[in-house]
Amino acid sequence: MGFLPFVKLGLVANGIIFGSVIALGAIGLTLVYGILKLGNFAHGDYMAFGAYVAFFIVDGLLPRAGIEGAGLGPFTFGFPVLIALPLSAIVVALGAIALDLLIYRRLRQRGASTAILMMASLGVAIAIRGLVQLIWTGDTQHYPRESRQVYHLPMDVRIPPDGLFVAIVAVILVAGVYVLLTYTKIGKAMRATSDNPSLALVTGINTKHVVWWTWGIGGALAAIAGVLLAVVQAQLLPIMGWKFLIPLFAAVILGGIGNPYGALIGALVVGVSMEVSTQWINPSYKPAVAFAIMIGVLLARPRGIFGDSQ
Repeated sequence: MGFLPFVKLGLVANGIIFGSVIALGAIGLTLVYGILKLGNFAHGDYMAFGAYVAFFIVDGLLPRAGIEGAGLGPFTFGFPVLIALPLSAIVVALGAIALDLLIYRRLRQRGASTAILMMASLGVAIAIRGLVQLIWTGDTQHYPRESRQVYHLPMDVRIPPDGLFVAIVAVILVAGVYVLLTYTKIGKAMRATSDNPSLALVTGINTKHVVWWTWGIGGALAAIAGVLLAVVQAQLLPIMGWKFLIPLFAAVILGGIGNPYGALIGALVVGVSMEVSTQWINPSYKPAVAFAIMIGVLLARPRGIFGDSQ
């Protein structure tokens, strides 16, 4: 039974959980575009790399330090995942800043066009994916996990505890991004730089630091999204981030490119649409649904729902 005769409410609930993961990645992606006008094709691979860094911490480092645990309360994962989550975010954030210093900043200084920067990000994506396969192979990996029963809610809605954890973490982080952008000095500097980089520089804003903060926040959100995606899907694959790119871009375009709050709404719409579509089509075609949404928005409203109409 659902809120409509032909829609299962359980799929809507799963879509909200999936959309929460998309939202974390999409907000980081749209922040980078808002500051640098760069559609970063490597963002999905930042997610995958973050998930694998967390896997290395959970499966390698922490057991050697005597910290283990397969179950935590009602969740399938253990306490080590909670330790690995922020550590992975820090690693990917620093890596994103380093890549900007080594590649993107040099290209910007040479006056490279947006197309060149995007092609460079595609090369970075391939390099990161290759590094992941070199270190962890292309085999499917899993976080240590224990089976847990799902919560049975009214109207035949079944939600696993892991899904609730993912949604709660996403809400907390999205609220944190809102507070940062709205009330902090660096957040105001980021918004000013996004609106007019030249004017921001003239008024004394250190735009170089703003760029670093943007890459750091975007990388951290991508890493956390990757870990949460691995928790939801119960597996890690080197290509998982690359396959996630279409939903990410669809959410960003739907909400309005460069608009973090629009990316959140767009992510939830895309996530719910993809999950609900499995009631009628094979789940393997879910990315096609996201692609269709992206194309439809580009044709009907190129600047997105929350973008400028002109």
